[in-house]
Amino acid sequence: GDHLIIANLGDSRAVLCARDSKGRPVSVQITTDLKPDLPGEAERILSCKGRIFAMDDEPDVPRLWLPDQDAPGLAMARAFGDFCLKNHGLICTPEVYYRKLSEKDDFLVLATDGIWDVLSNKEVVKIVSSVSDRSKAAKQLVDRAVRAWRRKFPTSMVDDCAAVCLFLKPAAISSEEDSTTKPPHAPVLSFTGSFRKALGGGEAEEGTAVWRALEGVARVNSVIRLPRMLSRRWRSASMDENNDQESSKVD
Repeated sequence: GDHLIIANLGDSRAVLCARDSKGRPVSVQITTDLKPDLPGEAERILSCKGRIFAMDDEPDVPRLWLPDQDAPGLAMARAFGDFCLKNHGLICTPEVYYRKLSEKDDFLVLATDGIWDVLSNKEVVKIVSSVSDRSKAAKQLVDRAVRAWRRKFPTSMVDDCAAVCLFLKPAAISSEEDSTTKPPHAPVLSFTGSFRKALGGGEAEEGTAVWRALEGVARVNSVIRLPRMLSRRWRSASMDENNDQESSKVD
């Protein structure tokens, strides 16, 4: 259809490539990066006693902190999990964006913040527009982002980089190709594959493209992972078990 609806929370981003009146590619940012220092997000966080500040070695990365502890340092204002911050301004309600697509819209790029930290919207659109094989567009985009990370931050490990490229128009078909092999208006989807699974040493599912994109993670979204608090019922059960073990030792 011609209706684009995107629900987003966190700091990933959706960017559309459209054509201007002269047919040149233009980047159109569809979503907003939900960082803690956005005025609307910051107002909610501060009203819930959460704190927002950046660390000395990352002055351009505002983070969300507990009222009385320098933890966990989340680099976004909305997320699943991170339950310790749910009473201090962190929410998991997505923002929903709508756009009516037109013939001038070429493709959509969905990517994590590791891409946008080192490449601008314009650069991403230029990279994806120039690929000869659409099925490899996402891989080439992440390749460029990884190289940009190593050039701009040579002492840092590469942040997580993942991308999905959805082409809205069919590619031009040469006279030698059989036009019946694909529906004339089928979109082409390009993605980086299950590289997280590959990094863990596991085998990917059949038919899934596996590509090792990362050698490490830096500028993580949470600085500290807090231990989950056990419920009273489980704490009591654990204490009873320990008491039973101590009693058996005495006997």
